[in-house]
Amino acid sequence: MLDTTATVSDEGLDRQGPDHQGFISAISTILPDAAIVTDPLLCLTNGTDASFYRLVPKAILYPETESQVSRILAMARRFCVPLTFRAAGTSLSGQGVTDSILVKIGPAWKQAQVGEHGESITLGPAVIGAHANRMLAPYGRRIGPDPASLDAAQIGGIVACNSSGMCCGTAQNSYQTLRGARLILADGTTLDSADDVSRAEFSKTHGEFLGELKAISDEVKRDTELAELIERKFSIKNTCGFSLNALIDFTDPVDILTHLMVGSEGTLGFISSFSYTTVEDPAHKATALAVFSDVRTACMAVARLEEQPVTAVELMDGASLRSVHGKPGMPEELDQLPREAAALLIECGSADPRILESQVDRVTRELRDIEMLTPLEFTEDAGRRTALWAVRKGTFPSVGAMRPPGTHVIIEDVAVPTAKLADAVLELRESFSNYGYDDAIIFGHALAGNIHFVLTPDLGTTEALDRYGMFMDELASLIAGRYQGSLKAEHGTGRNMAPYVELEWGEKAYDLMWRLKRLFDPAGILNPGVILNEDRNIHMQNIKPLPLVDSIVDKCIECGFCEPVCPTREYTTTPRQRIVGLREISRLKETGEAPDRMREMVKSYEHQAIASCAGDGLCGQACPVGINTGKMMTRLRSQAWGRTGPGIASFLGRRFATVMSMTRWGLAGANLAHRILGARAMSALSRGARKLSGGRVPLWMPAMPTPARLARPGSFPDQERPRVVYFPSCASRTMGPALGDPEKASLSTPVVSLLEKAGYQVVFPDSIGGLCCGKPFDSKGLFNEAERKFSELENGLRAASRGGQDPIVFDTSPCAYRATHEHACNLKIHDLPDFLATHVLPKLDVVAREKKVAMHTTCSTLKAGTEQRLHELASACSEQVVQPSGIKCCGWAGSLGFTLPEVNASALRTLVGQLPDDCAEGVSSSRTCEIGLSNHGARPYRSIAYLLDRCTQPREHR
Repeated sequence: MLDTTATVSDEGLDRQGPDHQGFISAISTILPDAAIVTDPLLCLTNGTDASFYRLVPKAILYPETESQVSRILAMARRFCVPLTFRAAGTSLSGQGVTDSILVKIGPAWKQAQVGEHGESITLGPAVIGAHANRMLAPYGRRIGPDPASLDAAQIGGIVACNSSGMCCGTAQNSYQTLRGARLILADGTTLDSADDVSRAEFSKTHGEFLGELKAISDEVKRDTELAELIERKFSIKNTCGFSLNALIDFTDPVDILTHLMVGSEGTLGFISSFSYTTVEDPAHKATALAVFSDVRTACMAVARLEEQPVTAVELMDGASLRSVHGKPGMPEELDQLPREAAALLIECGSADPRILESQVDRVTRELRDIEMLTPLEFTEDAGRRTALWAVRKGTFPSVGAMRPPGTHVIIEDVAVPTAKLADAVLELRESFSNYGYDDAIIFGHALAGNIHFVLTPDLGTTEALDRYGMFMDELASLIAGRYQGSLKAEHGTGRNMAPYVELEWGEKAYDLMWRLKRLFDPAGILNPGVILNEDRNIHMQNIKPLPLVDSIVDKCIECGFCEPVCPTREYTTTPRQRIVGLREISRLKETGEAPDRMREMVKSYEHQAIASCAGDGLCGQACPVGINTGKMMTRLRSQAWGRTGPGIASFLGRRFATVMSMTRWGLAGANLAHRILGARAMSALSRGARKLSGGRVPLWMPAMPTPARLARPGSFPDQERPRVVYFPSCASRTMGPALGDPEKASLSTPVVSLLEKAGYQVVFPDSIGGLCCGKPFDSKGLFNEAERKFSELENGLRAASRGGQDPIVFDTSPCAYRATHEHACNLKIHDLPDFLATHVLPKLDVVAREKKVAMHTTCSTLKAGTEQRLHELASACSEQVVQPSGIKCCGWAGSLGFTLPEVNASALRTLVGQLPDDCAEGVSSSRTCEIGLSNHGARPYRSIAYLLDRCTQPREHR
């Protein structure tokens, strides 16, 4: 029996059933109120993962320390309450959902440390996989696992599911590249497998446990038949059941224990830290798309490539290729392919370009006698390689986007020996036809015999669910029986494949898994029902409802890829969670079910989803099916205005110059009070006023701007200068620098200076005081006035640019994006960083450089894909550009930074800690964003125009 070392005893343990209320009450002695969530909306939305299952937790806990986790485990044993640990929620098999207590891993678990010049890295469970790779990139290394969800998946889930990916194979997954781990077992004990002292202490306190584990290992090794089965099963990718290979790969019981935790999906303990031995990330890569007449021919090529120097071989069947045919950027060779065609995406890589050339030659020679429909041509060009990978990566999003609304997206994941790959693919296609899944696609990691297929069934009817159940039975019999393969290769067993674990492994190995489960978790509190489940129909229960809500969001597959870029992910909700909540509210309204719960959720949704959404649209870029959830929230804001909103908006819009003047007077008054009272008293007064007003009074901060003054362009009658129309946004016309900023000029001053230094005649549009692109109205859902204001601006710009002859420069990126990407006005409109980099900097001499400059790229610049322009300018004027990681949208969102500053504070909570002490300033391209960046970055952030103007002079003055 395991020792209990946590601070709460098992005294009073009720073995009759879980006492959730008692547990939730008791847990308040361990966690602060903010770390215990029982709100129905948040329990629903935070409890959702990427699988097609829905269970709603009774409560969600957010521990921040190992001690808290240990005490939570002790409380769970005391009250017989099951716990499910969750990282990013990108898992697909139902291992991350529960109707008991969900324990979510938050920002406190993001510790990361690179060791041995990149040869190793130690990571907390909340670190996103792609962030770890960015830390390793300077060393030419990466972590071994490379799942498709790497930009969103966190280390805790990657390890717990033993996720792999396109290049990982079986040699570079978490199990094989494990260097050490800190683990918390069910009894609350912490073990650091990389620390000799911790191992020795654990051996003393848990000798009986380790002895039993060693005895099980010895027993398996003596059973030749079972040992050979385990070895054979793990010769290909396998995440079905526990990592039984640990029992035959190691002799030290602590090593066995540590490796059993990999792939255990939270059923054996908690992983609080994980150390990887990293792998090489080749600096030079070459990619080719080989197209064949059918799958069998493609698989012949796979067999040839097994012994060749390739880093990836991705298989796509004809349905996959058809799903991306005609999409922007797709290669021409996909046009007019035979229906049965198949393709391999082949990649080679090396740190040495000469070796890469040799690799490509070897692969080309090996495949030269296999007939292909298109010539085999490797490319090292980054753009071309990206386009080829877009074929492979675009298959799943394409199917997800084209599926009928209300249908589920199910991604299954199996593996077979590569010699049987062709037969397995062809039989799978036959099964699809038999069960009416004719639109299913097949793709996968061919060298690993790993097949993924995507189904889009509507599981809302008993008939459809029964059909899916029969298909799953046939799939299990086909893969585990006929082909002796893995029913889950890299997605984890979860609930989805739990009924078939015994079918795949046999009774003896299955009983062995239950022995391990009872040894590690005698109270049965760790994610029960996952991996091992005695209910043979568990995979057909608790199916996630997908009611139709709006065409903007109905395609959502709830994958969670949007969450890392959302500025409110640690404050209120994420795009996925906003859609989940909206779907449930819609369902409750339609069915009339639980009216009190529905009203409570609607009330909570107003702040948690609608009011706090920044509406930046970055979620649409991260989303596989292109959903901009911010657009949906803006539509809901529009509906909330009722009849009064459009009238108020029209009144303000038609008096916009007056409104801007009043705003400048307001800023002048606030700054006068700042001068008189000082920053400390002003901040205290502002916080008090905001509290008394219930949050209605905007929060003042030291970085608040002074009133702006518009610069006057010079006149050059004796020179033939090209004209440029300069449109200062309403924000830059209104908001000058902060009171304590060394730069005293408003933004228009350095912009005019730069344009004139580059030889331009600067022209302002007429009646500029009343012009606005409409963005402030649009973000609040006041669409009619937003469009009227933009039309008014367009007319003014057309006149100023002589019918569109002259270029037009916007000094604020969100306004420029609205004009260039959200409207087709046929004018030569440029965002300021883009125009400065391409038309101004080449005409200037850089005469000074700062040591370090921080850079923040606005959401609009990211969406426009022009972030490199801002970086070019910052690099020209500094020795080092500092780009903090993990910050996309700053959360200021127009006026939201004034009215709901908590969004900005949450989005930028890690900013100041990432800025070096000798970095004195930051640059960006949106005046409002720069207010929040200055406030939370503890140094002034300004438009890039200030830095460039300060560091340059006209070229003729050399």
